[in-house]
Amino acid sequence: QVQLVESGGGLVQAGGSLRLSCAASGSIFSINDMGWYRQAPGKQRELVATITSRGSTNYIDRVKGRFTISRDNSKNTMYLQMNSLRPEDTAVYYCNADVATYYRTTSNYWGQGTQVTVSS
Repeated sequence: QVQLVESGGGLVQAGGSLRLSCAASGSIFSINDMGWYRQAPGKQRELVATITSRGSTNYIDRVKGRFTISRDNSKNTMYLQMNSLRPEDTAVYYCNADVATYYRTTSNYWGQGTQVTVSS
């Protein structure tokens, strides 16, 4: 009953910018922690950034200073502003969230992913 849908991925040149969005819908009572993950070909999925329901953020060192995570609780939407993109940022980016529904306790959900490709 809960879906996460990412959008905003695409092909950009090195140094360019993209803004990813993650829209949550369904039987949502509240959304707690949210985060962006990414998975490059042949590599394990890794955490990129997290944001709590109150807006506290954390980033991995490789994106700190270049990426900004944010959320709009009124729209049940999370964003990832990516600047100064590098080829090594190329990956499928996934939205993740802890969501409390009206029928069950909090569960973890994943989006389907959106492809980000950065050319050199």
